[in-house]
Amino acid sequence: QVQLVESGGGLVQLGGSLRLSCTASTTLFRVSRMGWYRQAPGKQRELVASITSGSITSYADSVKGRFTISRDNAKNTVYLQMNNLNAEDTAVYYCKMALEMALGITEYWGQGTQVTVSS
Repeated sequence: QVQLVESGGGLVQLGGSLRLSCTASTTLFRVSRMGWYRQAPGKQRELVASITSGSITSYADSVKGRFTISRDNAKNTVYLQMNNLNAEDTAVYYCKMALEMALGITEYWGQGTQVTVSS
């Protein structure tokens, strides 16, 4: 069973920065798309940023210019650098990876990491 382990969440002041990391428990399989999602209380989970195997990135409008997604293919790790954080960024952040396995692509989710922006 593949696990995604997230780290880097926490409490940060308004305007501050955090860097999230998410690492797959195996490097036996190639990872195609990687992404970060978030879910605030009472809201649906939303896509924040994604990155393809060719490092093509896309972002939600609300984070463009503030967040940067990147990946390390050798480590099957995805990062999310978050700058100039505001209160609306408070949420549980989840990573998702699509692994190319023998029977096809299988998607996995991380356990979630809390990000809280305080004023």
